[in-house]
Amino acid sequence: MNASRKPVWRSETERRARIDLAACHRLAARFGFSEGIDNHMTMLVPGHSERFYLAPFGLLWSEVKASDLLELDFTGTVVAGSGLVEDTALYIHLSVHRLMPQARCVLHTHMPHATALSMLEDPRLDMAAQNALGFHDDIAYVDYQGLALDYGEGERLARALGSKSVLMLRNHGVLVTARSAAQAFERLYFLERACQAQVLALSTDASSTSFRSRSCRRPSPSSGPGRASAVRSALSCTFRL
Repeated sequence: MNASRKPVWRSETERRARIDLAACHRLAARFGFSEGIDNHMTMLVPGHSERFYLAPFGLLWSEVKASDLLELDFTGTVVAGSGLVEDTALYIHLSVHRLMPQARCVLHTHMPHATALSMLEDPRLDMAAQNALGFHDDIAYVDYQGLALDYGEGERLARALGSKSVLMLRNHGVLVTARSAAQAFERLYFLERACQAQVLALSTDASSTSFRSRSCRRPSPSSGPGRASAVRSALSCTFRL
């Protein structure tokens, strides 16, 4: 799909949202979470429940700027911005945003350790490390059925996600959702770290020890104004690097 509209933002809130989402792309590239020009990150436009931002297809994540982001509505029409809309990004992210309004930010990556874990016969994240505890009872798992080439596949993924914030796509990658870009990226980062620790532990061919069930109550790593502010500042600093 090709589109061309003049990029606009109507408020400081929209400008900041664009900066935050662009920063997610830059940080993901910096930490090795990107895969060429593929994968996608989106966020609902502030003040709009049926519009979202998406980077145009063809840019490396390290290149994405706030002004590059397209603005699309829930019919798939580009209402602001210029560039290509990648089909799988449209079908997955529009469906998740539409069916799960609490998922204001949706990040999809093939980051290496999470993807490696998704390839195993048992892809479950083991509650055997502190970082993993943050995802206790918050990961859904779904089988791979090929590229998302229609809205039906995006809707299947949204239904599989249910009330969880993370979807492990078997033999594929992950989908991480949150109410803000800062929360979503923090979840994405610590998910990859937890998966990395598990993959390293598995490589020793020794048994790991999981936490006792009473220790597995999921904390809220993104809660509290102080932590949220710190993560938001980290995103903003990306554009000063």
